[in-house]
Amino acid sequence: MTSSKNTCVLEAPEGATAMTSDRNPVRRALLSVFYKDGVVELAKALHASGAELLSTGGTMRALVDAGLPVTEVADYTGFPEMMDGRVKTLHPMIHGGLLARRDDEGHLASMEEHGIGAIDLVCVNLYPFEETVAGGGTREEIIEKIDIGGPSMLRSAAKNHDSVAVVCDPGDYGRIAEEINNGGTTLATRRSLAAKVFARTGEYDAAIGQWFAQEQGASLRYGENPHQTAGFYPDAICSGLGAAEVLPGGKELSYNNWLDLDGAVCAVNDLPSPAVIVVKHTNPCGASFGDNCADALERAWNGDPLSAFGSVIAVHGTFDKACAEYLTSPGHFVEVLAANDFEPEAVEILRNGPKWGANLRIVKLESIGSERNQLEARRVWGGTLAQGSDDLNGFTADFNVAGEVAIPDGREADLRLAQTLAKHLKSNAICLVKNGSLVGAGAGQMSRVDSAEIAVKKAGDRAQGSVAGSDAFFPFPDGPEALADAGIVAICQPGGSVKDAEVTAACDAKGVAMVHTGTRHFKH
Repeated sequence: MTSSKNTCVLEAPEGATAMTSDRNPVRRALLSVFYKDGVVELAKALHASGAELLSTGGTMRALVDAGLPVTEVADYTGFPEMMDGRVKTLHPMIHGGLLARRDDEGHLASMEEHGIGAIDLVCVNLYPFEETVAGGGTREEIIEKIDIGGPSMLRSAAKNHDSVAVVCDPGDYGRIAEEINNGGTTLATRRSLAAKVFARTGEYDAAIGQWFAQEQGASLRYGENPHQTAGFYPDAICSGLGAAEVLPGGKELSYNNWLDLDGAVCAVNDLPSPAVIVVKHTNPCGASFGDNCADALERAWNGDPLSAFGSVIAVHGTFDKACAEYLTSPGHFVEVLAANDFEPEAVEILRNGPKWGANLRIVKLESIGSERNQLEARRVWGGTLAQGSDDLNGFTADFNVAGEVAIPDGREADLRLAQTLAKHLKSNAICLVKNGSLVGAGAGQMSRVDSAEIAVKKAGDRAQGSVAGSDAFFPFPDGPEALADAGIVAICQPGGSVKDAEVTAACDAKGVAMVHTGTRHFKH
């Protein structure tokens, strides 16, 4: 092949060039779109600039009908379109032309050896998968609208955006045509287009994954409220709650049950076995660990018996006969119970116990105690927020005494439990721990002092001699002062407030130890 007619730094195959500026002329473009609006106008701008046009199927027919010279991809690659169009652009002549680095002599030599020409622009929009699902398409129709070649070309071009312009949004046709008329696409534009491509293909793949998950999942009676629809859709790789085994009998798990179960399991994962977490509206209201599950269960329940009624409980350990006998004794009522395993006799006692036992959802989850370690996602209006999971806790935190008062002897374990539990309460969060058990919690308040006062009220007389954990720093001394006045002997918090020194001085004045960890645990 002859070298490009434009001046190059390196000798290159036809259509390839090593650029001396960030403006990249388009000598060859591939256009293959599902939605044809605006594509003819873009193709005309490309043709007027001297670009060779490659295309497929309906897009090619639209361009030919407009009087534009077009080379069909099958003719360009020398390989026919096949399998009802499933295979047409998946070819080295296409992806080599997109991925080859124009400043790499080895890449250019490979292009020369195999007769691969550079492709400087790709214009693709994807098969309407989401629209087909939303329109109630059959399974066969939906599967056929999973685009393979389109995302592959988009990602190849986007990866090589230093040299290739990639267009997935018809809204960008106008500015691309303008840049082509001015000598070529700029690096800044190519970077922004590449970012848009990866966002779009990620969104597209997520929609496909969600559809497959929904096929495997189960609809629920309703969502948080009766007028909302809902379902539970396990991940393709069964793990966590997706691997849960719901034992026979009992009611089906509701949307709110799943949410509370997630909160309970996530919290108990942070505690050494045997341990028990009691949850209400995703917030721990009882927590304890000890020598055996039955003892931990009783102490966790007694952390806040009023709130524990109608709760969701997670057990890090085996739920045995002693646990079942305690839970079926008078004054207890549980919606959902999860544990690593259940003794058969314990299940029999639960099912044949109080009236609620027949309706109790019993969930065996062998992975309790494992790290969560996953991407956390939450839908907001018009988008998705994502973050890594909060895998740190008070048991692994570095404790730094900030003031003059030392941690009281034998209370560090309580302080670490308090800081761990604060991570699992809705912020602003304050929790009080005494003798290895949660005795009071304040969560979800608009000010931290309010949460402190609620935690003290919940604890009652048990606040005296307890320790406190806070999910974030105290902006003022009022919160620690309220805790100190209730008899709290040590407080653990991340630190980092501009008033840290003032807050610590207030604790010193009241004889309360102040510990900083440097790690915040907001839970919104």
